Amino acid sequence: MTARRPSLAPLLTRMRDREPGLAASLLAGAVAAGLGFASYAALLMVLWVSSPYPDSGPAGALHVAAGLWLLAHGVELVRTDTLSGTPMPVGVTPLLLLALPVWRVYRAARDAVDAPEDADGPPPVPARTVWTGVVLGYLGVGGAIALYCSGGELRPAWPWVTACLPLVAAGSAAAGVWSAYGRPREPVLRALTVLPGPVRRAVFGADARARVGTAVRATGAATAVLFGGGALVLGVSLVWHGEAAQASFLRLTEGWTGRFAVLLLGIALIPNAALWAASYALGPGFLLGTGHGVTPFASDPAPLLPPFPLLAAVPDPGAGTLPNWLAGLVPVAAGVMAGWFVARGAVGEPESGGAATARWPLARTAGVMLLTATVCAVAFALLAALAGGPLGVAALARFGPVWWQTGGAVGTWTVVFGMPVALVVRAWRLWHGRTRGGEIPAQDAGAGRD
Repeated sequence: MTARRPSLAPLLTRMRDREPGLAASLLAGAVAAGLGFASYAALLMVLWVSSPYPDSGPAGALHVAAGLWLLAHGVELVRTDTLSGTPMPVGVTPLLLLALPVWRVYRAARDAVDAPEDADGPPPVPARTVWTGVVLGYLGVGGAIALYCSGGELRPAWPWVTACLPLVAAGSAAAGVWSAYGRPREPVLRALTVLPGPVRRAVFGADARARVGTAVRATGAATAVLFGGGALVLGVSLVWHGEAAQASFLRLTEGWTGRFAVLLLGIALIPNAALWAASYALGPGFLLGTGHGVTPFASDPAPLLPPFPLLAAVPDPGAGTLPNWLAGLVPVAAGVMAGWFVARGAVGEPESGGAATARWPLARTAGVMLLTATVCAVAFALLAALAGGPLGVAALARFGPVWWQTGGAVGTWTVVFGMPVALVVRAWRLWHGRTRGGEIPAQDAGAGRD
């Protein structure tokens, strides 16, 4: 009768400590999804109000906004209002629209960590709590938007909803939490344990952070060159086909509201078109429908393409000529840039009055170059898969680059042109540092023999 009951105070204290972080994370994820949808809804409502011939009421505009929000996450839509009565898939994701949800979830997770600015402040919210809350809050609102969109003319394909929404939310939230905690290396290294044994041994071990960081920076530089070169090829082709692009723009609609909407759609698809042009420069090219490939060596555009300014920039049918082949300079420049970054990472900066030091021997430098080519191939294959998709059935079932061909071409070009540049520039930097700072240290000479 006199036994004391266990106190619930410690449990209540832990609940009070955890609930604010989880509740705030749930709210942050829900607000990120709501603001993203509100951005599309506001734009569509303005276009609907200003349209002289609206085809539907405000509910129709909101349904289109919901479909556009889902399409921005990579969700494939199904268009039901077709002339033939057969539902048509719409799976080309505008990459510029994809950046909006990724950025919102990233910022929501980063802010929800609430990391203190000084050491005396309160501890940050646990990473697992923030990640779980932001993802669940985002998916809760996203599921409601998908249900609302299922009643419109553009309906989501539910397998894509269950795959793409969690993937975008989970990946962006993880990046935000990781950034808020100062980008520690331990989570990245733990994630790399799923790699095969030889690859894992090459990545882990001594100086792993420097090697992985160099490969990531070289990949970023090569990808930027490929995107920039693709945008340059696209711009040159648009100027070359300027009259056709202008005519297709004017044929699509007559009112300024419709033309403004077409202009916004074209801007949102510019990253897709730049990636298509980069794939064209790499060699595999892209598809304009089943059996209609476009490469620098031969172009066979589909005969029934819809009028659109970016499609007017497609090269003319027939065999490729010298101007088409000059696009191959883009992957050459990307490979050279990747090799230059790897060489900079392989040789340390000389101290004042001293000689340059080699961080890695020749074999390890070549391994970092191979790692860079692999990361480039994986990254560009993923981007190529996102940039294309179906716009219908039968002949319209395949549009854009073939992801595995584009990724393989990026890896091959990077190795072929990046490896010689990395090794030659590494040797030149060592020789230049020796001539400026005197004799090269013994450990560097041994590294050069390896």
